[in-house]
Amino acid sequence: MLDPDLIRSRRLSLEAELAAAAVIAGGPPARMLAAVKYLQPADLPALAEAGITLVGENRVEQLIEKQATGVTGLEWHFIGHLQSRKARDLVGRVELIHSLSSLSAAERLQRFAESPVACLIEVNVAGEDSKSGLGPAEIDAFLEQLAPLEQIAVRGLMTMPPLVADPAESRGAFAALRELAVQLAARWAGRHAFGELSMGTSQDYAVAAEEGATIVRVGSTLVRT
Repeated sequence: MLDPDLIRSRRLSLEAELAAAAVIAGGPPARMLAAVKYLQPADLPALAEAGITLVGENRVEQLIEKQATGVTGLEWHFIGHLQSRKARDLVGRVELIHSLSSLSAAERLQRFAESPVACLIEVNVAGEDSKSGLGPAEIDAFLEQLAPLEQIAVRGLMTMPPLVADPAESRGAFAALRELAVQLAARWAGRHAFGELSMGTSQDYAVAAEEGATIVRVGSTLVRT
């Protein structure tokens, strides 16, 4: 079982690091999202007791199971690969989907949504074959495809950079995503928003925050047993 006091201590330490990184970035501190992929539903009360308020799940079935515990005070995001056939199950369940990258998934969300669904576009910054997401040059065409879908609310971008030994090596990928967001915001002003940048995990969250992340997805650093 998770120890709420230990998680609280880790949370406070991470929040201090994010506050320091925000000084470098010149903006507010990034929000810390607890990635709960490897946790059991019974672990959620400990997170809430430790002051965790933002959680993210990678898998739709597990998200539904964990929400069924009824633990209050948690804001849920979906951070895994978004499959078109699972998209309808997320409608009304999460505040933000971090991984929109296909028209079919967007159309599925549109079909079942009764109010705007907030999404981030997943960007494969380095063009890795093993990663999902759109290439930077594909984003504008994708946004044009989304134009008729009034229930799809683009809020920003998400990326997973290449796996590297030194977190500093990811700085270029994070900076590239930030610059892409600036460019897109200028081109799509009034139609889409790009204020949210979901980037950085347990391995490189500090670097991501220094480069302007608004959300960092932290798993083992925060919630390991």
